[in-house]
Amino acid sequence: MKRLFAFLLAMFAMTTTASAATDPENTLLLQLKDGTVVIELRPDLAPQHVARIKELTRQGFYDGIVFHRVIEGFMAQTGDPTGTGTGGSGKKLRAEFTQEPFLRGTVGMARSQSPDSGDSQFFICFQPSRFLDGQYTVFGRVVSGMEFVDKIKRGQGQSGTVAPPPDKIVSMKVQADVK
Repeated sequence: MKRLFAFLLAMFAMTTTASAATDPENTLLLQLKDGTVVIELRPDLAPQHVARIKELTRQGFYDGIVFHRVIEGFMAQTGDPTGTGTGGSGKKLRAEFTQEPFLRGTVGMARSQSPDSGDSQFFICFQPSRFLDGQYTVFGRVVSGMEFVDKIKRGQGQSGTVAPPPDKIVSMKVQADVK
């Protein structure tokens, strides 16, 4: 009976993980130093942001980019090719705010004070950050590998600036493109 229960539990876990991100065209594989993070993209919430993230990903834009701002208990931010927090891809996006909650594993678009300033920088929440709800664009969520996000090197102080050498994205791919 214990074996049957263990088998059924294992099958349920595999099914849950596999079905968590079933659309390869809307799934990102974010390779970090410690492992692969699977991100389900949400075109139903932010179609323009998802399209731009996939476009940049397919260009190899994110490969090698550092996590320049990492705040313990809040989030890890990346996507700036200069590594300073002031750079981007050069294409600003109109905000696609929703009431989708910022929970652990939520992937959101970073921006400046202007709501329509999202570009290439994004962040992954370490824990619920509901004060962001309706003020930042949610475009995805981590469906597996959050333990690898948890291992990203933390920054210092309120700004979360990461001392050299910061962790970086080894590679990021759209799952549909991986053979």
